[in-house]
Amino acid sequence: VKDDVVNSTSAPVTLYPFALISRHGTPHIEGFYILHEGMIGVLGDQGLKEETYKAIEDKKVATYNVTNGWLGITDKYWATTLLPDTNAKLQASFRFNQTGTQKTYQADYLLDPQTVQPGATGTANARLFAGAKETPLVDAYDKQLNLNRFELLIDWGWFYFITKPMFWAIDWLFRLVGNFGIAILLVTVMIKAIFFPLANKSYASMAKMKMVQPEMMALKERFPDDKMKQQQEMMALYKREKINPVAGCLPILIQIPVFFALYKVLFVTIEMRHAPFFGWIKDLSAPDPTNLFNLFGLIPFDPTQLPVVGHFLVLGVWPIIMGITMWVQMKLNPAPPD
Repeated sequence: VKDDVVNSTSAPVTLYPFALISRHGTPHIEGFYILHEGMIGVLGDQGLKEETYKAIEDKKVATYNVTNGWLGITDKYWATTLLPDTNAKLQASFRFNQTGTQKTYQADYLLDPQTVQPGATGTANARLFAGAKETPLVDAYDKQLNLNRFELLIDWGWFYFITKPMFWAIDWLFRLVGNFGIAILLVTVMIKAIFFPLANKSYASMAKMKMVQPEMMALKERFPDDKMKQQQEMMALYKREKINPVAGCLPILIQIPVFFALYKVLFVTIEMRHAPFFGWIKDLSAPDPTNLFNLFGLIPFDPTQLPVVGHFLVLGVWPIIMGITMWVQMKLNPAPPD
């Protein structure tokens, strides 16, 4: 956006270039801790700044004097941001105002003043991004305009160094196979293959623990009132059988950030919105539409519409399959010692 101001007076005029975006009314938000919705910006050396709607309501205003920044308002899949010149010194602000019942959330910036001499023209340029947070698009803006980490408009989270490469892996596989569901399955298989050596050690450790369960129970019966002696004998048993009691947990802990990053990718990226899989799965970003409580559609009613209890009556095919696999995995684990 280009603004020209012609000074037709006989005296110099001082102008303050200014830009703002505002949202009227509090929007419906997802409300998940892994997703930021609200005010956002990368503001010079102060880095990423995020304010939820509730936080800015409490603060009323948050102001930063910086160089090389951008700011705006973001939803899960959409955003509107102001993109001032990267060399500009700006006073960037997040604001909240309420008139009656009308709430207004605003992101704005004020640049250094310009003096326009009589007969001269003052020019101010402002750039605006408004649209879907598609990863290639956001990255293209970031690179072409030399912005300050505009890629953080998408909430990649703490494990950014895992999350974003994982998105590119899924996206590359999607372009190869033509189905995001298949791409996600392939990435999951690849991750499992990478972690197989660790997982194999974990399963081996759990198998050994299961084998010595009778001996552990015998030790408890032998020293029922002496917990210290129990522990000493168990440690001796572990040493004799070459068992590390924490070996089964460590590989699982290492995998947690990776699978959390995978979940994060699936949750925050718009690319999988309305993407179909197969059969009844028409939208990978939506909950499983099937429901056990109407026999998966055989009974013509929607149990989720029942008052009070309706939102508890949601149990589709995929959650059932997941529950079965978790039960099988749990049965493979040894019973925990007292």
